[in-house]
Amino acid sequence: MTFASLLLVILASFIHASWNLLAKRASSVGPIFVFAYNFIACVAYAPWILHLLAQGTIVWTVEGVGFVLLSGIIHLAYSLCLQRGYQLADLSVVYPVARGTGPMLSTIGAVLILGEMPTGLGLAGLALVVVGIGLIATQGNLAAFRRPGGQAGVRWGTATGGLIASYTVVDAYAVKALGIAPVVLDWFSNLLRFFMLLPLVLANLNRAVERMRGFWWLAIGVGLLSPLSYILVLAALTTGAPLSLVAPMREMSMMVGALMGMLILRETVGPWRLAGCAVLIGGVILLCAS
Repeated sequence: MTFASLLLVILASFIHASWNLLAKRASSVGPIFVFAYNFIACVAYAPWILHLLAQGTIVWTVEGVGFVLLSGIIHLAYSLCLQRGYQLADLSVVYPVARGTGPMLSTIGAVLILGEMPTGLGLAGLALVVVGIGLIATQGNLAAFRRPGGQAGVRWGTATGGLIASYTVVDAYAVKALGIAPVVLDWFSNLLRFFMLLPLVLANLNRAVERMRGFWWLAIGVGLLSPLSYILVLAALTTGAPLSLVAPMREMSMMVGALMGMLILRETVGPWRLAGCAVLIGGVILLCAS
């Protein structure tokens, strides 16, 4: 993996952790919030798409359209699943389980579908990333998963992780094999989700407006940051970085989230989470060296 690709993934991790902190604060709003931040994303990134259209750089094929539609459907399922998980369980359970299972399944998909074969160092790095995520999430105490809502967090987190792996493999194929520009794939995927959720909002518009009261600033934040973090990851893939390395490296966002909690929210991190950060960093170093 090149140094430029590494920087893109690291930056994406910081942005990803930031928008998840915002999304958790709006977990009570549910699908209406997902619609709102998809709307913001479509509006905010439209000038970029219009610029590409004016240049004539967007070329559509039947296969490309099919992958954009599939990506949009999977991303919608992911967004709804994640938001539902945040409603039923703690962020500290749902988020790490989702981000831990996602790279494992993505790597399997990269091997089976994209034909990538990770090296021994790569597999060792992946293992350390998963262990680091586990330490950050549990602080060395599995009781977090046994508390009320803990099992629900594991179920929803695992389902979310499966969807993460699905869209990661689909989108990687779209940008690497089909040559679809990352911003094009993400924007049209957001647009599809917007229209799929629109009937839900229009069915009771007054209720939707009321539920979003006080949450629009969060929707703006997520709508701006969520596409950007993913576009950066897709851009790293277009530079030739293998999915089997990029997928686990994305999970540095877990470490970033823990450090943000300590520095910004003044949360007690403790030795187990610091150890998890160290293990995760070691895994990333092995992935870069593989």
